[in-house]
Amino acid sequence: MSLNNALLLLFTHGVPILFFAYMTTNVLLRNFKKVEHILLGLISVCYLLLFAEEYVRNQVSIEYSTLLSSLWLSSVGIIIPGLCFHFLIKFTRLDARLPRWIYPWIFYLPLIFVAVNLATGAQLISAQQFTESGMWKLPVYNEGYYIAMASSVFMDLLFLIPLLKGSSIAETQEQRSIYKQLIWGIAVSVLWHGVFGFINFGDHLPPYPYLYSGILWCYFLRRTMHKHDFLNLYDKRFEKLFNLNPDAILLVNLKGNVKNANPGAMRFFDSIRLEPARCFELLGLEIKTQIQAQVGIKQVETEVVTDSGRLVLLVNADYVWVDNEPHILLILRDITLQNQHQEDIRFLAYHDPLTRLPNRRYFYEKLEEALQEARNRQETLALLLIDLDKLKWLNDNRGHLAGDDALRQAARIMQESVGERGVAARMGGDEFILIIRRSPSAQDIQELIRYIQDEFARYTARCGTLHVGISIGASYYPADGTDGQALINVADNAMFEMKRSQAHT
Repeated sequence: MSLNNALLLLFTHGVPILFFAYMTTNVLLRNFKKVEHILLGLISVCYLLLFAEEYVRNQVSIEYSTLLSSLWLSSVGIIIPGLCFHFLIKFTRLDARLPRWIYPWIFYLPLIFVAVNLATGAQLISAQQFTESGMWKLPVYNEGYYIAMASSVFMDLLFLIPLLKGSSIAETQEQRSIYKQLIWGIAVSVLWHGVFGFINFGDHLPPYPYLYSGILWCYFLRRTMHKHDFLNLYDKRFEKLFNLNPDAILLVNLKGNVKNANPGAMRFFDSIRLEPARCFELLGLEIKTQIQAQVGIKQVETEVVTDSGRLVLLVNADYVWVDNEPHILLILRDITLQNQHQEDIRFLAYHDPLTRLPNRRYFYEKLEEALQEARNRQETLALLLIDLDKLKWLNDNRGHLAGDDALRQAARIMQESVGERGVAARMGGDEFILIIRRSPSAQDIQELIRYIQDEFARYTARCGTLHVGISIGASYYPADGTDGQALINVADNAMFEMKRSQAHT
């Protein structure tokens, strides 16, 4: 063989061998455990073996062509349809509709024929005739050749059935687009197979030029993989984002099985002493129902109780196709502290930070509500304005910590005395105000005033701060006024009178 012929043979057969070797490696590196990846890798290996056989056959004497064709080329050619059918049935998820005693064994029944043929030295496959023309050892296009070629093309056309069926039951546009791409790939491959299999181009083309239809088929597969991330590649594109995100991110199938979890998820589940596989237990029935119905979940809060206590989770979920199967991309964010901070902010907007009582703003809102309720029910209510006497003396002589403690104790006493009958609020400084609903009598109010004074006197006695006391003034709706400010003015005057009388005693 001349150098030019050797280089041509290297191009016509060596390049396809390298292509299929690359295709096999690329597919298996994506996921060497999935059945679809293994089958596609085996299909690529089979096509590699076909071109390897032709490379070897054209290197040796023509007398070996019959044996190599019968034992090697024909055996591999018989295996390929079974692998292709298995791949397409598995990929389109039609395998779930096949009886377990049929699937997948039916696709590999021809292996029995191949094994017997190999054991008998190619007695089952009638040997083809070959003729040498130029640098090629070409098959003779006789009746047996055309029968085998027609059977092969017919078998290729059958590959369209699972794809058309899968497309008809596809749930998403993306699935249908994938099936459409693969249908086009098979159609182009079958057309190539038919034209270059039935027409004799003589020594203008290498022997069996229809074999190059395998390159077209694998090209469409590879193009679909890259366009739709079909047979997903576990590559580095989003690995850093996935791993660095502090939120818990999980890839879960619809049955709740976790396929992948980022470090944030592992830290989160470690902190609550729960396995990621049990993540569905956290979400509650409503969210689980939405997930199973494949409803998008955005910024949904849910409360969960774990061994570590009560948590508030912010849940986001969307759906992705991985290996042609729907999965949930689930993001869980622990917002317990964030919610607590927001609750504190909301609380402080209406409450006094020292005494934790409602503040002036909150009081005026509740006063209007209480007055409206009293009008509607034709009830009376009382307003008590309270002032701590000589608080400045306490701050100057005992320090502000003592003054703060006195304010807190006064607030506690007022809150306990009011209970559910009304509202106790701090108006600012040493002033407090109480609303008493449900038609209190004058006697009830006087008993309440004495209770507050007595309880506060016990506190000051324990602390040795007898100089500090309480002055209280009361007003009544509607006797003393029908609006809030009028009632406050009357209560303020009454408190001033008590303060003045206590100063004289």
